[in-house]
Amino acid sequence: MERRDFLGGAATLAGTSILGLGLPTTAAAAEASQDRMPPIPADKMTEEQKKAAEILLSGPRKAVDGPFVPLLRSPEFMNRLQKTGEYLRFNTKLGPSVSEFIILITARHWTQQFEWDTHAPIAAKAGVKPDVIAAISEGRRPVGMTADEEMIHNFCTELLHNQGVSEASYAPVLSRFGEGGVIDITGLVGYYSLLGMIMNVARSPIPGGKPNPLPYFPH
Repeated sequence: MERRDFLGGAATLAGTSILGLGLPTTAAAAEASQDRMPPIPADKMTEEQKKAAEILLSGPRKAVDGPFVPLLRSPEFMNRLQKTGEYLRFNTKLGPSVSEFIILITARHWTQQFEWDTHAPIAAKAGVKPDVIAAISEGRRPVGMTADEEMIHNFCTELLHNQGVSEASYAPVLSRFGEGGVIDITGLVGYYSLLGMIMNVARSPIPGGKPNPLPYFPH
């Protein structure tokens, strides 16, 4: 079942938001812009936080931004988690188009504005078609997907909505990517779900005051 169907035409409805029943969408969006865990000034960081920030800055990300701003409140957790994320984002054998496609599906599921703002351009550069990206952002099943995207979309949306995957969705992914690929795909969904939850709780903003790219669906 697709997210729009599941939510009963959610993209066309108003009056409630994923952030709270009965809260107008505009009010929910305004409330969501209130950053609960802003960047910690360098002179306010503990030694553990400084070390964790230095580790992140020395890696492929080169910045303490997005989910790592709130995660810095738990520097040991951040250290362990960011190494997992480094593998999942940069070092699997899935390829960037598949990885970024998975990230977009997960970001849309959690209505995670920072993740979407960051990864939609990367996905487009990796070869995900604009119409496919637009459909995901609107909660629709895209048309014109590649064979890999079709099976990944089935697998990931089923996992996110049903908390499991049927044999019909599992078998093609297993045949195409192997057992290691199945684990990496599931890991990407789990990792970016975790980042999405952390940023949704912290209400982490998009840099530069840009408008949110994703509509809020009713709860």
